[in-house]
Amino acid sequence: MKALTIIVPVFNEEKNIGRVTTALKAFMEKSKREIRVLFVNDGSTDNSQELIEKACAAHSGFGYLEFEKNRGLTAAIKAGFDHVETPLTGYIDADLQTDPEDFDLLLGYSDEYELVTGVRSGRKDSFVKNLSSQLANRIRRAFTHDGMDDTGCPLKVIHTDVAKKIPMFNGLHRFLPAMVLLQEGKIKQLPVRHYPRIAGDSKFGLFNRLWGPLMDCFAYLWMKKKYIHYRIKNRL
Repeated sequence: MKALTIIVPVFNEEKNIGRVTTALKAFMEKSKREIRVLFVNDGSTDNSQELIEKACAAHSGFGYLEFEKNRGLTAAIKAGFDHVETPLTGYIDADLQTDPEDFDLLLGYSDEYELVTGVRSGRKDSFVKNLSSQLANRIRRAFTHDGMDDTGCPLKVIHTDVAKKIPMFNGLHRFLPAMVLLQEGKIKQLPVRHYPRIAGDSKFGLFNRLWGPLMDCFAYLWMKKKYIHYRIKNRL
């Protein structure tokens, strides 16, 4: 079976590093696949980096990238895509509002689909957060027609060669299914478990859940019009 590297973006998550490390290690021990973990420290100003280094020293298969300064979630995901060497790449948030064991659900479809993404079932977020996410997803679907209900779900599996071809820009992490479709890839969504955040603080508010995605939709439309995709028929 194809090996998987799980990208874990981190920005000031010192209260969650121990929890996510334990959960990922447990998943690695149960999985029949080779699993690696790549923390991407997005310029944290708390104790996250020290905790990440301790986790990587203690666990084989754990590694990290550390940014010089904060660059945002999309940049952290792109850095992960750029450095992953396994055939499959996964993504999960450090806050553990999704469960690493649900990667097994997504991996069951990863041979047939270039991107398999979770849909958070019974979301354990505030009313305002849920409503803003629903509105943002409706806006995005109207522009992209990707058919996805929850592109913000922080649990995904993507073919690494496909991920490396995606021309990333800030905010594009919400458009990964649409970008895979531009490569004529196939996408699938599956319900996954969702839990309340019990430590640390959310990095997204009402503004960057609604206004940001709306602006990004126009950037996506421009990119879609200019996107270059080709297949080689013959070569010498």
